[in-house]
This record gives sequence, structure tokens and C-alpha cells, in this order.
Amino acid sequence: MNLTGVVEGILFVVGDEGITLQDLSDTLGIDVTETKTILKELQNEYEKDNRGIRISFLGDAFKLTTKKEHKEYYEKLVDQGEATPLSQASLETLAIIAYNQPITRAEVDQMRGVSSQHIIRRLVARNLVKASGKSTLPGRPNLYATTSDFLDYFGLSTINDLPNIDITEDGGEEKELFTSIYKEDIDK
Repeated sequence: MNLTGVVEGILFVVGDEGITLQDLSDTLGIDVTETKTILKELQNEYEKDNRGIRISFLGDAFKLTTKKEHKEYYEKLVDQGEATPLSQASLETLAIIAYNQPITRAEVDQMRGVSSQHIIRRLVARNLVKASGKSTLPGRPNLYATTSDFLDYFGLSTINDLPNIDITEDGGEEKELFTSIYKEDIDK
């Protein structure tokens, strides 16, 4: 088995949190020296001009990051993203964060049943969500919370203005989580 490909996959899976050299060695079942050789080989491959990512050593962990030379394109993507409406997945992720903040990405993933890494990254870029501290869980993952821009976006004065959700076992009717409480009642 080609361990270089395995390392690449592991770096992708661990995402923003990255992985320490020792944890990577333990996962691969090889010594640290051999792991360093594989990482260096992969780093050299990513440094080529036709690649858009690199392996960085940040905060005592190896992680995949984008190349600084391509920053202007990433900024355009984020700027374009601000003009687009929020997707259903983004709204779902926002609701989970809003009602459970502060919350880790892993906890959001568990509630959604799928990875929320890219969605949370986009919500952070749109300033609807922010890292609000570190969890006491192993690895000390980021805790996420909503921002004042989130309140503005949904027309809320405070986070306490979110509608109460009555969770019932009967699979009750769906509720609009982000409908403004200031709508006019047509039936009056």
C-alpha cells in the first residue's frame, strides 16, 4: 500500500484541526523518521506550480492549507459567496450552532450526520459564525457561536429572540426557525 496516499487522505480527513507527527506515526504504524520522509515527499509534490494546496505545520500539527499565492482568487470566491443566499445545509448548520452554542464542529457533524467542515468555514467567512474559544475535549477543538451579523441577517435583537423549539417524539410538524417574529398577521 502506498502510504503517501494514505497520509494525504488522513490530512484531508483531519481538516482544520490537523494531526501531530506522533499521532500520524501511530496511525500509520511506522516510526517518526519514516513518517517525516513521507510528509517531506508529499510537501515537495504540493510545492509544484500546478498544485493549489500545501502541507503546513501550524499549532504543533500538520494540515492541508491553501497557497498564499492564490489568495486573490479565494477572496473573490468568499466575496461572491456573500451575495448568494444561504443553502438548506447552511441554514441547518446555523440552527444547530445558534441553539447549542458554543458547540464544536464534531458535535455539529454528529447532529447533522454529515461533515459540516466546509459549511462552517463558509459561515465563518460570511461572519455569521465565529470561533468563540476552545473546548476542554481532547485536542481542544474550536467552539463555534453566532455573531452579531447573524442577528442582523435574521432580524433578531438577541439570541434569546430565536423561536422556542418544542421537541416532541411524535414527529410533529416542521417549524420555520428563522422567520422573523415581526411579520404582520394577515388574518387580523
